Amino acid sequence: MCMGKSSNVRIGKQAEEIAAQYLLDLGWELIERNFRTRSGEIDLIGRDGETLVFVEVKSNRQTGFGPPEMRVDQRKQEKIAHTAECYLYSRQIIDQDCRFDVIALQWRMGRDGDKPELHHYRNAFWLE
Repeated sequence: MCMGKSSNVRIGKQAEEIAAQYLLDLGWELIERNFRTRSGEIDLIGRDGETLVFVEVKSNRQTGFGPPEMRVDQRKQEKIAHTAECYLYSRQIIDQDCRFDVIALQWRMGRDGDKPELHHYRNAFWLE
C-alpha cells in the first residue's frame, strides 16, 4: 500500500509531537521546533540540563524498510550538523555543550490499536 506525500507529512508531524511530549516528560526544555535553513532542518532543539540537544525524529509505519533510525546515515548526519552550526551562529551561541540525539518511532498494530514504539538514542552520532 502506497501512502501519499500529505500522509507522510501528517505522520511525521504526529511523530514529532509524540517525541516532543516524551522529551517534556523527561524534564527537558524545548527551545525550538523545525529550525530550517537552506541546507536542512532540525526537528527539535532542546535543553537536557546544561546540554543543548539537536534531535532528529524518524518514524515508520511499515517494517519492510528497516528501523527508522537507519535513515540517519552519514549524509543526513552531516546535514544536521551543518544546520546545527547555522543555528548556533544565528543565535550567537558559543562555548556550549551540544549533542545529537535521534528519536525513532515504529508503529506496530496491536490490540490497543496503532501505537508507536519509541527509541531514544542519546549521542547518536558525532562529527568532527
